Amino acid sequence: MEQIKLSRQEKEAVRRWAEDDNWAVRGEYKKDSGYMDCVADILETPVFQSMDNYFQHGNTTCKEHCIRVSYMSYKMCRKYGWDYRQAARAALLHDLFLYDWHTHAKETGEYFHGFTHPKTAMKNAEKYFQVTEKEKNMILRHMWPLTPVPPKYKEGYTIIYADKYCGLAEVGARMKDWFLYNLRPAWARR
Repeated sequence: MEQIKLSRQEKEAVRRWAEDDNWAVRGEYKKDSGYMDCVADILETPVFQSMDNYFQHGNTTCKEHCIRVSYMSYKMCRKYGWDYRQAARAALLHDLFLYDWHTHAKETGEYFHGFTHPKTAMKNAEKYFQVTEKEKNMILRHMWPLTPVPPKYKEGYTIIYADKYCGLAEVGARMKDWFLYNLRPAWARR
């Protein structure tokens, strides 16, 4: 598989983009007609919009997180001449589990969300959308190496990278806010 190499400027741009917690909310991705041609049908559905009801990492909703992972996967795959359409679509659906994972175990007794949600997301993707075998594989394998079987396709590794990168940036932004708030003197927190 071809190694992904980004210049220092590209890495810095990706870092700034991933740390911008309002990027997806502002709809910046909608300005990219190539991306929208790939995913508009998914973005407009009520089931995808319902992902705004669930928080993923920190203050980021599942919908925002999936858009970030999808757009990052799209950009990387397009840069390297890979299948950016299927990567963008699979990444948009990779966390379509449709529940609050923070309370799911207490409510259902089903533990190990990190191991089980890819299968739930894939079943939901099949239920609500027409997904290809390649897209199913990318959704099902996006948590590798936490789940034991790696993806079949290089685009699947792109989704894994984008998912981990965006997740870390989202959690990092929350931690940064917490530290900045709690390190201020008590009189400044009011």
